[in-house]
Amino acid sequence: SKLAALFEHPLYNIPVPEVTEKDKLFVVNPMEKFSLRSSGSDEWVSSSKAEALLPTGKTAYDTYPTWLKFHIGINRYELYPRRDPLLPTLLRDLATQRIVSSVQKSGGTQLKLVMTFPNYGQALFKPMKQTRDQETPIDFFYFSDFERHNAEIAAFHLDRILDFRRIPPVSGRLVNITKEIRDITTDKKLAKTFFISPAGNVCFYGECSYYCSTEHALCGKPDRLEGSMAALLPDKTLAKRRSWRSPWRRSYHKSKKAEWELNPSYCAQVRETPPYDRGHRLLDLIDMAILDFLMGNMDRHHYETFEKFGNDTFLLHLDNGRGFGTHSRDEPSILAPLQQCCSIKKSTYLRLQLLATQPYRLSDVLREALAADPLAPVLAEPHLQALDRRLGKVLVAVGHCLAR
Repeated sequence: SKLAALFEHPLYNIPVPEVTEKDKLFVVNPMEKFSLRSSGSDEWVSSSKAEALLPTGKTAYDTYPTWLKFHIGINRYELYPRRDPLLPTLLRDLATQRIVSSVQKSGGTQLKLVMTFPNYGQALFKPMKQTRDQETPIDFFYFSDFERHNAEIAAFHLDRILDFRRIPPVSGRLVNITKEIRDITTDKKLAKTFFISPAGNVCFYGECSYYCSTEHALCGKPDRLEGSMAALLPDKTLAKRRSWRSPWRRSYHKSKKAEWELNPSYCAQVRETPPYDRGHRLLDLIDMAILDFLMGNMDRHHYETFEKFGNDTFLLHLDNGRGFGTHSRDEPSILAPLQQCCSIKKSTYLRLQLLATQPYRLSDVLREALAADPLAPVLAEPHLQALDRRLGKVLVAVGHCLAR
């Protein structure tokens, strides 16, 4: 296994700083048992009688559902640890747990559903919009592109292979539209949009600002539909997140350009603007630009951080559905932060160099990681080949900076 060898490499075993209580998103007493309020709300409350109810030798933590352990494990430095024993179980839960509720997630340009499991875990479901071998049409603007379920799955694994670990776990899943959405939804607006197509397939389209109409309906075969299931982060009432506008955000206009596209020394003013004027925030943003360039994602207008950790923490790489839309062409402008600032983390650069070598080739390790997903093959082969080509271009860009 190239993937196992990669994760054994010294570059993937650089120690994380010691995590103190103030570096944890949640501080939980491992002896405290949590149970759900009888009102049926998804609020967890502690029960002090826990010790009396537990089998000998087990701590209360052992009884928590995997999604709750994932939330408790989040800290200032990482969303989940490198050698996370929970990860296989969490991915399996996303793919197999019974769905007891599905409602449309409000906001956004395209249809997404929030699915709830019997253990009160929740996942964000993005349905299949495009087949594996379809490319985004050449005349499409990036802001009117489809969101792809397989891009969400591949982005999670790519982010982990780059050792960023800033995307919540995602698994592919085949969902039964009739039993797992239509028959159990309490969302009246969503319920009104189901119909049977002329071909006899079950379809629905929901309500949203872009692709929610009968022309863009999501149809099963006859009621089976592929999608991505992403583990939801802790509710914002429990763990506030701050949304930051990216300095390299595109104009989202058909003809206007953003300032960074017109000013080659744009990075100088970014370096003087908080929070990019100190710490590793700018380097984290460059990491994100490299991830986006590798998967061809032009739609990174904002990013988020956990408010508790202030400016000294990692960026969350959320919403990756517009990646992996084209394999036949690359978008060099995504690399603008790297090219204009000529800065990169040493650890990121060394790992990129490693992933360009034969024993750890990026396309090979990602192909291996994706082979375990229930919807494998997740990416068409040309997308995997494009990753190696784009990785070469990132290394050339760093080479130009070193030469300068």
